[in-house]
Amino acid sequence: MTLEPTSAAIIQLAWARHLGFDDDAFAAAAARVTTSGVDPTDPSNRITLADESARAVVFLRLFGASALVGPQWVLDAAAGIPDTELAQHVTLLTLTRSHGGHGLGSSALFFADDLPLNQPSEDLTVSRGNPEAIALEGLCPPDDVNEVGLQALEHRFTIMHPEEEQPTPVACGAYSEWEGILANMGVLVAPPWRRRGLGTLAASIAAHEALAAGLTLQWKADVSNSSALAMARSLGFATGGLHASVLLG
Repeated sequence: MTLEPTSAAIIQLAWARHLGFDDDAFAAAAARVTTSGVDPTDPSNRITLADESARAVVFLRLFGASALVGPQWVLDAAAGIPDTELAQHVTLLTLTRSHGGHGLGSSALFFADDLPLNQPSEDLTVSRGNPEAIALEGLCPPDDVNEVGLQALEHRFTIMHPEEEQPTPVACGAYSEWEGILANMGVLVAPPWRRRGLGTLAASIAAHEALAAGLTLQWKADVSNSSALAMARSLGFATGGLHASVLLG
């Protein structure tokens, strides 16, 4: 599905506020590309914010505009590097190696302002409780648990398997309200129940709850996580950008 133009502007506003820029910073950068014909990956069009107390360096590419946030020495080192290179996690690691740069990686960003309704083929029990989400995390590999971060997503919708002796959580779709504008999404599925459509269903349930609350949907997935990328596309999310970051020592 495609985003309404107003939705893209709302997403740019949310990210500008999150990173500490003026509200119209991304919109103005994108407009410069449109009106002047500047190469959108040219570093001269990148918006930057120096933060000497930053514990991380963040690069963001969003709807034709890009931004870099970090200490001034990072901004100086990256000044001549095109966006296509800076978007690669290895580039940020190289720039920050002498300052202990490590971790975090690169993620694709997807967005939606409407989605088709995914109807289950049978009646389901969906829990909104925290214990069920915690129990589901206990059934999943730690790497998956850490990437999704269910505990940081306050609205959780956990599908329970009704046929077990004790109802068992099998999948959870969740979101948190982000900058009062976006619903930051996450989905976790227990390994034995994967590839059965339960993750897509759980995501759809959470997404429609967020849409009903007046939020625009955001899906963030590691660029190497093919399953999460495929799920975002299958649900109808539109590609919107890329986020790369490293922690400083």
